[in-house]
Amino acid sequence: MRLINWQWRPVSELTTEIITERAAWNDALRSMPYAHILQTWEWGEFKHVTTGWRPIRAAYKRGGETVALASVGVRRIGAFTMMYAPKGPALAYQDAELASDVLDELQRMARHNLAVWLKIDPDVIAATGVPSTAAQVDDTASNAPDDTPDPTGQTFMRILRDRGWRYSNDQVQFRNTVVIDLTQTEDQLLAGMNQSTRRKVRIAEREGVSVRAGTVADLPLLYDLYKVTGERDNFLIRPPAYYEQAWRVFIEAGLAHPLIAEFDGKAIAHVILFHFGKKCWYFYGASSDEQRDKMPNYLLQWEAMRWAKASGYALYDMWGAPNAFHEDDPLWGVYNFKRGFRGTVTRHIGAWDYVAYAPLYGAFEELYPRFLKWMRGRRKA
Repeated sequence: MRLINWQWRPVSELTTEIITERAAWNDALRSMPYAHILQTWEWGEFKHVTTGWRPIRAAYKRGGETVALASVGVRRIGAFTMMYAPKGPALAYQDAELASDVLDELQRMARHNLAVWLKIDPDVIAATGVPSTAAQVDDTASNAPDDTPDPTGQTFMRILRDRGWRYSNDQVQFRNTVVIDLTQTEDQLLAGMNQSTRRKVRIAEREGVSVRAGTVADLPLLYDLYKVTGERDNFLIRPPAYYEQAWRVFIEAGLAHPLIAEFDGKAIAHVILFHFGKKCWYFYGASSDEQRDKMPNYLLQWEAMRWAKASGYALYDMWGAPNAFHEDDPLWGVYNFKRGFRGTVTRHIGAWDYVAYAPLYGAFEELYPRFLKWMRGRRKA
């Protein structure tokens, strides 16, 4: 893919440096506020290999100190260029001036590459708790007692709106999730679960389910269980080569950790945890059609929390909750499982798009659905 040539220039008091070494990038990112696994070097390479998004890794400096990072994927489809910083950029969003300066630079990047859109969805919280109505990006008027708007997130959304950014129709990542505070003791974590969830953890232990750490040697087993789960629950399963990249590389880099539940020596369920900075994420989970009455998934979540806590992580992100908190939402069943562990419902600001050239965006909106239809036809053929 050929990008339009352009030169980095200072923005306000910021200077910008392109990072080309893995260790330098990850070390800098690890110390950033709002650091996320989807901004790591490995995630950029994974998306490049599997889906063609080429990463640009920009470090923004003030007085020689790195104050923000953005790994921005760039992809061309025909004549169109798209740019996306998954769960980025990473910076101290409490500093509104810094956030504005970084947005200036990202907008300039989009203009110089004639991007149809530049999408960001940083790990910034809009509010916590379950709202009284379907969650909206600017919902600050809910009457629910535990619905608490986050000042930093609300301020940053105002900055985006004032600059003409658009709340995206394409929310790539889960906007909402359930987060558990791992600074509590294990006894407190157990006591905080609802009674049914705590009982099911104990059932799995009593019934003889055990949990062991997985390794790259378990990748075929992990894939087989994941395939069974996809067929049962009707979600897309990609070819094994995709998960070789999604799992092997991160395990070998020390950024992913599988846990496998066994009964009578046979694997019946697993989770794959991704971890970076201060947070551990429950990204993948699977289970066999056998021995489901022994509640292995509940024990796996408990052991995942124990492992993350023992490894020094402060937060356990269960990665995904309904967009609208009512029973018609496709994630409602999964949410019922997750909320039994009594974490905090966390609603992020979601994905926002910068549109530099409205006519180009209009043409893309018209032609892209046709392209997707053509691609689906090719896959079926």
